[in-house]
Amino acid sequence: MLHYETSAINRVAIGDTIRRAAARHPGKTALIEGGKRLSYAGLDQACNQFAHYLLGLGLKKGDAVATLCLNTSELVIAAYGIAKAGMIWVPMNALLQGEALQYILSQVEARLVIADDELLLRTCADIAAVCPKILVIPYAGVEYAPGRKDMVFADAISGQSIAEPEVEVSGNDVAQIMYTSGTTARQKGVVISHQAVFISTLANIIEADLRRDDVSTAVMPIFHCAQHTLLASFLHHGATVVILRRFEPEALMQTIQTHRVSWMFILPAMYRALLDHPKRKDYDLSSLRSCLYAMTPMDRESLLRLTREICPTFALASGQTETYPASTYFKPEFQLSKAGPYWGSPVLTNDMAIMDDAGKLLPPGVVGELVVRGPNVMMAYYKDAAASEQASRFGWHHTGDLCKFDDDGLVIFVDRKKDMIKTGGENVASVTVETALLGHPQVASAVVVGLPHEHWIEAVTAFVVQKPGGEVKEAELIDFCRQRMGKHEVPKAIVFLQQMPVTATGKVQKHVLRSQYRDMYARAGH
Repeated sequence: MLHYETSAINRVAIGDTIRRAAARHPGKTALIEGGKRLSYAGLDQACNQFAHYLLGLGLKKGDAVATLCLNTSELVIAAYGIAKAGMIWVPMNALLQGEALQYILSQVEARLVIADDELLLRTCADIAAVCPKILVIPYAGVEYAPGRKDMVFADAISGQSIAEPEVEVSGNDVAQIMYTSGTTARQKGVVISHQAVFISTLANIIEADLRRDDVSTAVMPIFHCAQHTLLASFLHHGATVVILRRFEPEALMQTIQTHRVSWMFILPAMYRALLDHPKRKDYDLSSLRSCLYAMTPMDRESLLRLTREICPTFALASGQTETYPASTYFKPEFQLSKAGPYWGSPVLTNDMAIMDDAGKLLPPGVVGELVVRGPNVMMAYYKDAAASEQASRFGWHHTGDLCKFDDDGLVIFVDRKKDMIKTGGENVASVTVETALLGHPQVASAVVVGLPHEHWIEAVTAFVVQKPGGEVKEAELIDFCRQRMGKHEVPKAIVFLQQMPVTATGKVQKHVLRSQYRDMYARAGH
């Protein structure tokens, strides 16, 4: 059999996407952040300069460079500069500090940490104890640690060569190590190749109908795979991305109006915040042509209002860091015709199947674990052979999600394996109860978990945040659920909260609720 060595001629590299976009339309705006604009030519040159800065420090291909940043154009430049230098980007959750932060830096043996001064106020000592070399993005202009004189980002790239660095990169090289949230165990580093990100961006462009003339937003944290994959997809295609540091409803509406944003990704609760904002009608949002949501279902009432009042086209994307997103799209044509927790169709680059615990593939309509194959699947869990082997049993990647296919080949999410509630001999999918609760006009967000109970083993328990001004009572909500689901699915109790415990990406931390309310029924004596 003939064997050919790969070379620069047919390489797959993330950094090349910026160079090619700059060659096609050098003067076009790539990034907007506040009053700053950066063209594709300027972005490519800045990424090259940062790559040369890293190489000039003596760092070499395969070294890990970590970032602790909220959304800025400097973070985008850093991520692509690291890729162009053949090094490994380790984006860290902006909420991390202490031992959790040090664990990541120690495990990857980070040679450099790039951090916002705002975040260094509480993390500088933690970082310096493991990785003394810090490069600062002076976003807030604060003195984060008296006496330290770290180099700032602009000075690091100033005077560096704008030429493309001559570094051999292949599709199978490690591009990123992104860490899972670590909500149920120690954080795991997900090893992602250049090929996985590169191909995912192309799939996103096709499946989500991303257009070169789109103006998109980066509101969700870029350190998370969902926002990063969309940012990378729009930049690959040569579109314009407006960077916002945080979600703030009125600032986002002002951004949409000012920049004529056409494509947006935020979470369902954020869309509902826009819908109910008292100043929404003061802003022109008519430029929006397509909106994406993720992580949690969208209730039908909100979706109907959103398509009438905000944007005509909505879709849902699903995936996980291990199967670099998106791996499924629930497309606009099905949004209002298919009811339930749909994830939609597998993207054109992955195979998906439903598998039982013995490795048998199951037919449509039967619930089992969703398994995936494709070039977007992770290479491994970093330095964790046992977890890597467990996740790749029977020649498929195991997602940990319980799902089924409907007769049209669309994936229906049932629950996370670990979130399935076993109550009174029945299995209850938490997402089913959550979806029902979100249908109540006074409910802003809802989370359902199983809590220990002497009689039921696990009692279906709902946590609800009401909409501003809402006054719904527990008995009313329980009756609302009773009319919409089986008796065993109805919550035994509803706890009203001012806000949910969430990660920096807006994902509700169910483990926190389970821990805080573990003894709720024992204390109540029932």
